[in-house]
Order: sequence, then C-alpha cells, then structure tokens
Amino acid sequence: MRLTDQFGYELTLSDKEALAAWNETVKAFLAHGRTTPQHLETCLALAPDFALGHAARGIFCLLLGRKELTATAQECLAIARTSTQHTPVTARELAVVDALGSWLQGYPTRSADLLDTVLVTVPEDALIMKLVHAIRFVLGDATGMRQSIERVHAAYGETHPAYGYMLGCRAFSLEETGDYRLAEAAGRRGLEFARDDAWGLHAVAHVHDMTGRARQGLQWLTGREEAWAHCNNFRFHVWWHKALMHLDQGEIDEVLDLYDREIRSDRTDDYRDISNGVSLLMRLELEGVDVGDRWEEMAELSARRTEDGCLIFADLHYLLALARTDRQAESRRLIRRIHHDARNSADEVGVRMGVPGCDAAEGLAAFTEGRFEAAFVLLCRVMPQMQHAGGSHAQRDVFERITIDAGLRAGRLDAAELLLKERLIRRDGREDAYCATRRNLISAAREPDCSNRVSAQ
Repeated sequence: MRLTDQFGYELTLSDKEALAAWNETVKAFLAHGRTTPQHLETCLALAPDFALGHAARGIFCLLLGRKELTATAQECLAIARTSTQHTPVTARELAVVDALGSWLQGYPTRSADLLDTVLVTVPEDALIMKLVHAIRFVLGDATGMRQSIERVHAAYGETHPAYGYMLGCRAFSLEETGDYRLAEAAGRRGLEFARDDAWGLHAVAHVHDMTGRARQGLQWLTGREEAWAHCNNFRFHVWWHKALMHLDQGEIDEVLDLYDREIRSDRTDDYRDISNGVSLLMRLELEGVDVGDRWEEMAELSARRTEDGCLIFADLHYLLALARTDRQAESRRLIRRIHHDARNSADEVGVRMGVPGCDAAEGLAAFTEGRFEAAFVLLCRVMPQMQHAGGSHAQRDVFERITIDAGLRAGRLDAAELLLKERLIRRDGREDAYCATRRNLISAAREPDCSNRVSAQ
C-alpha cells in the first residue's frame, strides 16, 4: 500500500510514522530549517528502502559543495538504485534518483532539467520545485529558475501547504531576472502564508539591494528576525544582507558588530558562510576600512578547502581569503588546481572552472598583488560570464566591485565609468553608495590638477 504525501502525491511508503517524518523533512527543507537532517534521519530509520529519501539526501549533500560529501552522495545513489530494483517507485521518485545520478556524473544542469520534466506532471510537488530552484541557483541560472517556477505557480492555490514557499522562490527568480516590482510583491505576499520563509524574506532584501534602497531594506528586515531564527546556516546569510545595507549607509560599526556577533558567530567552514565573510571583508577594505585580523580565520579555513573543486564560486572566495593574507603557496596551489580541472574535466563542473574560473582567479590574484592593469584586463574579459560562477547578483557584486576598483587604480577611468553605468542599468537605474563614491572619484580625477590615476579609499 502506498501512502500520499502532504501535496496529494503517492509515495513508496507504507509506514505512517515514516510518512509524517518525510512530510516534516520537506517542510523543513522548504523553510531552510536546521531540523531537516533530523527529520530525514527519522524517516530513513523507519523506511530504510525509501529510494526518494536517499536520493534527496544525496542531492542535499551535493548542494553543500564539499568534496568529502561526494562519497556520501554516491552511497545514497547506490542505496536508492538498489531500492528501485526491489520495489517499483513512482515516476517523480525515480526522477529524483536519476537527477542525483546526473549531478554525480558532473552535469547538474541535466539534473535540474530532469526534475523540471517530471514537474510538468506533478506541478504541486513543492519538494521538486525547490530542488530545481536550489540547483539552478547554485549554477547561477536565473532564467532557468524563473522559467521553472512560472510553469508551475498557477497550480498552487492559497490552501496549498507550500503556497508561501512557492511565492518565496518566485520572488527570488523574479528579482534575479530584474523584475523588481513583481518580486517584492511576491515575497511580501508569500510571508503572509509562510512566516518562516527566510528565502522569500531575503528575496525582498535582494530587491532593496538591487534598487539602492538600503534604509528601507533595514526597515524590512528589522523586527522580522523570527523568519530566519529557525534556519540552518542560511540565517548567517540573512544577517549578511543586513550588514550590506548598513555598509551602504556608511554605518561601519554596525557592519563589524554584525560580522562578529552573527555572520561569523559559529565560525563554520561551509563555503556559503565563508563567502559571506570573505565578500563582506573585501567590500569593507575597498571602502578603506581596517578589518583587523578577521582575514586570518577566513584564510585558515580556506587553506583546507583548496582541493575541493566542487564549485568555482566557492573556490574564488577561498582564493580571496588566501590572497588577502599573503598565503602565496596556497593561493598558487588553488589557482593551479582550477587550471588543472579546466583542462582535464570535460563535465559541466570542469567547463565552469575554465570559464569564468581561470581568468577570474588570475584576475583576483593580480588585484591583491597590486597588479591593477592585469587584474582589470582579466576580470573585464570574464565579467560577462561571471553569472556562470553561480550565486546571486548580490553575491557576485563583490567581483564587479573589484573589477571597477582595479580599473580606477589602473587609471582606466573611461572603462571603469562604463562598468558603473552598466551596473546602474542592472540596478533599475538607482545609485547605491558604492556607485556614487566611484563616480565622484572619477570626476575628481578628471579635474585639471589631478593625475589620471585614482587610488581607492
């Protein structure tokens, strides 16, 4: 006998307690809840042959971007495959198993495509909806995120248990594709149905960032802390967004306080947490702020991850931490590994190590070494492909800021000004503090009594 999940679809489960644990697993995953692994462990303990549960666990492992978890994901796939041979499973369950297999072969886009295909027949399956969203986010595939959610969102009514979470995903995909008005409306609406949807709340924060409304963004986040208090390490990322807003307002003490008290409170080595810390420290230094010895922790953790090679997005942040602390041996080892992967891996991960990875890594290293002309040339060359590094516009903005500042320091005023104008267009034509400051630097440098070089603050 098959039981039905909370979305009305059949599962290859016959134990009602296992079903309850599975439903809680999915709900926690949708909310980025820290209890997701515990619920899944309970489910698999009660139903050890549950192929979908094992496949989902494998994809969860791969989303963490840690080399050592690849073996765990392989084990999950083996168990899931064996289970499907012994027990007939539904088409949507098999799709998740196959998606895990494709990613392990080095083709995460194919994984998302497989899940999108089955989602057409089960549009109200919020687990698959969220898995597609998560994979395409890691890939920087904003268009794919939006297309996926637009195909299914009409199937969700207000009584659907994941209605609010779906709207949160829709809000983020709208924001990442530049539809800021609709994105903000969807995110705000979603929180009316899912008060713990940190993803939707943070999508609205993204809108504020991309439209130069930092003060309103702070007002949006303040008082809504319960929406992310339950989260896994995603809560650090929401605090990161708040810190960015304070930075835009020039409130440096608040930024450093949030860094120490919230963003790096647990000192984890999760690549997402490291990227939060590295990118914030880099932004601060670009504004002339002395960050003390905070780079040391970032570099120490990054030095242990140089051989991961799971995501170029992670590698580039590790590289920045190493370079800012003058760990030249580790920096060059990481850059060599990126070049090696680009030459020797024909899969999708290897392709992204090549573009944007190789030039981006060399350009970031050149910037930290004070070779600003070289940094500017390399980073400009690869900037049109930087979305393929993954992450969001807000996360990748640190690379854009470094590129612009490299141009300013190299005296390439016209080219840097053009990048600022392009950045302004992407941001709905609204200027943030970074853009205003650099525009003023360019104007000052063009005064007759100024040299044609600009030194960053």
